[in-house]
Amino acid sequence: MKPPLRLGYKASAEQFSSRELLNFAVAAEKSGFDSVFISDHFQPWRHSDGHAPFAFSWLAAAGESTSRVLLGTSVNTPTFRYHPALVAQAFGTLGEMFPERMVLGVGTGEHLNEGALGIAWPDNKERFARLREAVRLIRLLWTEQSVTFDGDYYHTRNATIYDRPQKPVPIYVGAGGPQVAKYAGRAGDGLICTSGKGMELYSEQLLPSFRDGAKESGRDAAGLDKMIEVKVSYDADRTRAMEDTKIWAALALPAEAKAGVDDPREMERLARTVEDVAHRRWLVSDNPDEHIEQLRPYLELGFNHLVFHSPGDGQARFLELYGEQILPRIRKEFS
Repeated sequence: MKPPLRLGYKASAEQFSSRELLNFAVAAEKSGFDSVFISDHFQPWRHSDGHAPFAFSWLAAAGESTSRVLLGTSVNTPTFRYHPALVAQAFGTLGEMFPERMVLGVGTGEHLNEGALGIAWPDNKERFARLREAVRLIRLLWTEQSVTFDGDYYHTRNATIYDRPQKPVPIYVGAGGPQVAKYAGRAGDGLICTSGKGMELYSEQLLPSFRDGAKESGRDAAGLDKMIEVKVSYDADRTRAMEDTKIWAALALPAEAKAGVDDPREMERLARTVEDVAHRRWLVSDNPDEHIEQLRPYLELGFNHLVFHSPGDGQARFLELYGEQILPRIRKEFS
C-alpha cells in the first residue's frame, strides 16, 4: 500500500529557543503541515545566537501542544551520548503519551555533537555497526518483556521498558550513502535524507539501495515512507530569500572540512568562508509556480514525505505563506 503524501516542517533547533520553536510547531499545524521534525543536537552549527534544546523534552511539549501532526527526530544518534536503552525508554514514553504520532529518526551521528563530551570519534564502519546494533536493541526492548543483550557495543541485563505503546514507534533511518540506505530499507520503517546534493545521488544510489534493502527483508519499498528534508528559502522578496541562506552557510562546507570539528565557534568561522555560495544548497524562490517546479524532481522520484526547512528568522511568516501558496498546490498535483 502506497504511503500518503506528507508535507512537514523542520523545527530548526539550532536557530531558535525551545519556546519559539514550540510556537512554530503549533503554527505549522494550523497552517496545514502534516508533520514536524526536530534535530537532536548537543551543540548547534553556529555559536552566535545558537540554540540546542533537548529534543526529547521538546517533543513531549510539542505533542501536548498539538493534536494532529506527526512528530519526530531528524535525526537522533542512539549510539554515543545515549545508551540505546535510554532512547527506547524515551520514545516508549512519547509513543505511549501520543500514540501513532511519534517517529524515531536515527543516524550515525556527527562529531560536533559527540566530541564535546570527550567521546572518541570512530570511523564510518564502527559508527554504522553501532547504529545497527542500537536499532536491534531498541526493537527488542519495545517488543519483549525482559531483555538480556550482549552485543559488541551495548549490553543489558533483564532490562524492561515498562511504559511503551501497544504499537512500536516507527524507526526511520537517515542515510547519505547507498550502504546505509540499503540498511534503511532492510531494517527501518522509513528513509530520511536531505536535499541539494545532486539528483543522481537520490535516483541512482539512495532510492535504488533502499528498494534493494526492502526486497531483502521481503517488503516492498513502495509502501515505506521516503522522507527528505528539503531546504527551501521562499519569500515574496527574492533578495531577502537569498540573504536568509547565509546563516546556514555551514551546510555548503565540504564534508571533509566539517568531519573533525567539535566546536561551534570553529564551525561558524569556517562557514563565513562560504557565505557567498550558501544559497546553492537551497531552493530559492519568490514565485509559487517556479517553486513547485523546483520541488517537482523530488516528488517525481518517489519521495512521499517532504519536510521543509526554511533558513530565515521570519518562520511565522514562512509558515503562513507556505501554507497558503505552496502546500495546496503540491497536494492538488501530487496527491
